[in-house]
Amino acid sequence: MEGILIPFFFFASLFGILYVFYTTRNRERLALIEKGADAKIFKTAGSQTFGRTVLSFSLLSIGIGFGVLMGSVFEAMGVVEEVAYTSCIFIFGGIGFLSSFFAAKKLVPEKD
Repeated sequence: MEGILIPFFFFASLFGILYVFYTTRNRERLALIEKGADAKIFKTAGSQTFGRTVLSFSLLSIGIGFGVLMGSVFEAMGVVEEVAYTSCIFIFGGIGFLSSFFAAKKLVPEKD
């Protein structure tokens, strides 16, 4: 019986969070429109944001993969397994995020 309650509460919580988020966003937008705000403020650069997200996750994944590889190299050299893998994953994952930041910064031109 407990095995079915955990997924139920997980999805119920997820639904509740999304419901509150979207209804609050809708109310805010309707209030802005009633006050005479321009509808252009609701348009976002969705494809540009999606591209940045994909770039971040891809470089993070590459960094984690390289971290696992380097962790196995350090383990073969005699470093304790937990230390080798954990430190390399975090170091190279951080380097992946940092490189995605600079790559995204280079892709988007600055406004004067």
